[in-house]
Amino acid sequence: MHTFNKNWLLITLLGVYVFYAGMYIYKTSFVIEGIRYFVLFDDAMISMRYARNFAEGYGLVWNPGETPVEGYTNPLWVIFMSFFHLFPIPASKVSLAIQISGGIFLGLNLIFVKKITENISNEFIPPFLAVLLTAFYTPLNNWGLQGMEVSILVLLLNAAVLIMLFEIRNDRFSPWPYLLLGFGTLVRVDMTVPYLVLVGFAFLFVPRHRWRRLAWELGLLAAFLASQTLFRLWYYGDPLPNTYYLKMSGIPLLLRIQRGLYVFYQFGRDLNWMLLTLPFIHLIFERDRKTFLLALLFVGQVAYSVYVGGDAWEHKGGANRYIAIAMPAFFTLFVVCVDRILQAIRRQFSRLEPVFVNLILVGFTLASLANFNFIRRDTAYLRRWLLLQPPIFIEGNKEDTRIALAVRKSTTPQASIAVVTAGAIPYFADRPAIDLLGKNDPYIAHLPSHTPASLEDIRPGHMKWDYDYSIGQLEPDMIVQLWGDKEIAYAYIQQYYTVVEIDGMLFSARSDSPNILWGRVGQAP
Repeated sequence: MHTFNKNWLLITLLGVYVFYAGMYIYKTSFVIEGIRYFVLFDDAMISMRYARNFAEGYGLVWNPGETPVEGYTNPLWVIFMSFFHLFPIPASKVSLAIQISGGIFLGLNLIFVKKITENISNEFIPPFLAVLLTAFYTPLNNWGLQGMEVSILVLLLNAAVLIMLFEIRNDRFSPWPYLLLGFGTLVRVDMTVPYLVLVGFAFLFVPRHRWRRLAWELGLLAAFLASQTLFRLWYYGDPLPNTYYLKMSGIPLLLRIQRGLYVFYQFGRDLNWMLLTLPFIHLIFERDRKTFLLALLFVGQVAYSVYVGGDAWEHKGGANRYIAIAMPAFFTLFVVCVDRILQAIRRQFSRLEPVFVNLILVGFTLASLANFNFIRRDTAYLRRWLLLQPPIFIEGNKEDTRIALAVRKSTTPQASIAVVTAGAIPYFADRPAIDLLGKNDPYIAHLPSHTPASLEDIRPGHMKWDYDYSIGQLEPDMIVQLWGDKEIAYAYIQQYYTVVEIDGMLFSARSDSPNILWGRVGQAP
């Protein structure tokens, strides 16, 4: 009967999540000119452009026919995306397949979250509360259901953690945690961080065959990393992705770490510092290897986020892409901690009924769930969580898609376009593109970073541009967007470009370009 109740509750939670994820995905879509579009977060759309070009036989390139540049950080995810481009799916709907895949991976992850919590807690309710917190945490859904590789990474991480917990309990060695996370480095190379956390944990707390294990684990990691590096050197002529140079070079280490600490402070403030620190304070008093592993994984991702300076989107609220994959570990720690505190109180006050204690646990967790999904800086955040408003990034996706369609109908296929958001616009416009912010341009990526006015103004991956090069030398046929200090760009526009209007939007078209369909553009007012 107990097993039946567990299965029934899990199936119910999974069913509710499937419905929620389906509604979430639908809310990300929009209609333009009578066609419903499903569009991913813009970085994911950059990967989609590489995936489409790969599927069409052009190679892993952003612009067909150009020297390859590794403007993505998720090679196996790009390959996965390319699979769907082999089928006759309209461009407006291919992203839906990626979103559904993300929903499947996040749903499977919930099963592992439950099993991990069951390995740590003998109580009936905490595993389901950990599933609840994970399933309906907005940032995890934002990244996973809008096309980022976060969905598969969190699944791989929790599968590896579950196997590691079995390993601890049975005092035996299994290669699977390391194979899973090693595979994860092929999806995104910074999965090296949780891999090393597991290696360090096993070395300290699973002493059997310690040195032999260490040599095997590090050797396997070296093999995964070496295979990627050799491929990059062969195909791209560079040992690191272009995105590494864009985000990590040209900015002082101290400034990068200061920014990482600053955005982590914002994350902690939004999450509520009391709730964030509660599980770690509890660890001081109740030391347990299993809970310590989860804490280390969370701390490892936080430390990595600080080191790289955070992500570019913390102003939107919640966990960034690095911390998000460790949030299920935090949620398991959280519910187990609260439950053990309440159980300790019940032992002190023997008259307290277990049902009453469980009701408090459920009520406190539900209140915490609402708190975790409430961002004071964004009054609409809670409404987005409840799907009363479209999720974040969707208005931008819609605008970028409108821009792409306008560019497509007013230019020839040979027209080059200069863009800031380098995902949806080049993907739907299907034109050669110039990436003003350098994710797909090695010259820009290797420049020094522009000096920010404050930590608030630092946006990793958005701090380098050179309009003398991108506009003055590359001479795009159409300038679609601009970013940062625009005076130099305006000087080129005034001399060489004509401001035109297309579908109510203004663009700068090169005055002598034969690739502009001048009969389809209007004179700007």
